[in-house]
Amino acid sequence: MCSRYFLDADGNIIAYTFQVPVHDRIRKRFNIAPTQEAPVVRLSKDGAREVAMLRWGLVPFWAKDLRVATKMINARREGVEAKPAFREAIKQRRCVVPATGFFEWQGEAGRKQPFAITLQGRALFAFAGLWERWKAAGGEPVETFTIVTTGANEAVARIHDRMPVILPMDAVDTWLTAPPAEACKLLKPYEGALELRAVGKYVSSVRNEGPECLDDAEPSRDSPQAPRQGSLL
Repeated sequence: MCSRYFLDADGNIIAYTFQVPVHDRIRKRFNIAPTQEAPVVRLSKDGAREVAMLRWGLVPFWAKDLRVATKMINARREGVEAKPAFREAIKQRRCVVPATGFFEWQGEAGRKQPFAITLQGRALFAFAGLWERWKAAGGEPVETFTIVTTGANEAVARIHDRMPVILPMDAVDTWLTAPPAEACKLLKPYEGALELRAVGKYVSSVRNEGPECLDDAEPSRDSPQAPRQGSLL
């Protein structure tokens, strides 16, 4: 499961990396949580890439209300093509979610140790995502997204059995434009190098936002055994 991630890259870097116009609402984020707005890259009606600010937690077009969003922050890769909530989106509403890392927790409830997981050098990367447009009767449309997850690779499996799908940058166009069967071949554990770093519990509260979310954890004998910093796949 991916329930928190961060995007501490400038808008112009995001625009350059994903070949999209600079979006004036993008700002550095250090603790993006479900139901909050975040940028995604998708195809516009004319087939060009665009940046859009969407609400995290997918709401299918047929849903009765927005409450279902909290149950659909992730779309499990296994069977995603057939699941009612995702099967239309996988055909025609795929997106990528820019990120510089994500958080995962290890340990018992009340004593969980958060970890920041990044690519080597904290490079900007893309999660595989899906998006939908939902509209209440007489209301304004609400656009939402979900992050696709898969089984953990060797590095992440040390703290959790699932991870978000991280797309190689040269596969972004395939994910956005290819037929569903071809695009779904990309939904697999990341094969590159990852770094896992224990961070402070400040990030555990969705109310906290800012660079402090990425501060190193305080040494503690009670903390779960941390994977070695710089663990590589």
